[in-house]
Amino acid sequence: MSEAVTVVVNGVENELPDKRLVAASFSRAAASYDAVAELQRAVGSTLIEVLPGGMKPERWLDLGCGTGYFSRILANRLPASDGIALDIAEGMLRHARPQGGACAFVAGDAECLPVRDASFDLIFSSLALQWCDDFSAVLGEAGRVLRPGGVFAFSSLCAGTLQELRDSWKSVDGFAHVNRFRPISVYQRHCAASGLRLERLEVRPHVLHFSELRQLTHELKALGAHNLNPGRPGGLTGRARIRALVDAYEQFRTPEGLPATYRVVYGVLHKD
Repeated sequence: MSEAVTVVVNGVENELPDKRLVAASFSRAAASYDAVAELQRAVGSTLIEVLPGGMKPERWLDLGCGTGYFSRILANRLPASDGIALDIAEGMLRHARPQGGACAFVAGDAECLPVRDASFDLIFSSLALQWCDDFSAVLGEAGRVLRPGGVFAFSSLCAGTLQELRDSWKSVDGFAHVNRFRPISVYQRHCAASGLRLERLEVRPHVLHFSELRQLTHELKALGAHNLNPGRPGGLTGRARIRALVDAYEQFRTPEGLPATYRVVYGVLHKD
């Protein structure tokens, strides 16, 4: 795999990180992830709330399970079901497996799932698909492995996420310091062309607040979600540039603190 995949949207190129780097970064973050995953828990909980009512799946897949937090929640909510937890990061699976929640923990890629056709009644995926190069391939795989009547529910991130941090860095230098995410129009287009029936596709902002910028940057590193962009600067960042970044970000301060806005996409699709 090359270092980056370039996606062209409306004539604009967006480079996504090499998934080998993503897998390695999240593997390293497995032990620290849950301690700082406030946003991830909030978003996953919202995704569970928007699942169609009365679902009684025989088998479910937690796609991009991370530490297995929501695999365990799904297992508790659906005690009569069998679940599979899948992630691209081996380190996350090693962390999740001893805690249970799923019948099996599988290493795999959402764009090429290592499971049989028509295997699941529910695919649940929270804040994982933003790292995939080809969202249309993800939808194709979801359609392949879902049984008729099955549901694919996902949350992801779109353009505008961490815009405060991105704008602050722009005032300092020209490097890519913040991960890039797809525009919502890309999600809309691929969902419409997927062959699955779209029940819900919406963007909701989630805003976190921090007393200091270093709390945000420490959290991103602890999550494994720090800068993975091609074109990111190598080496250490000098004190003068950090000071300039802090000063630039201070202009966004509110009474609640320094905001970090995440634009979260929620989608629910059905296989008729």
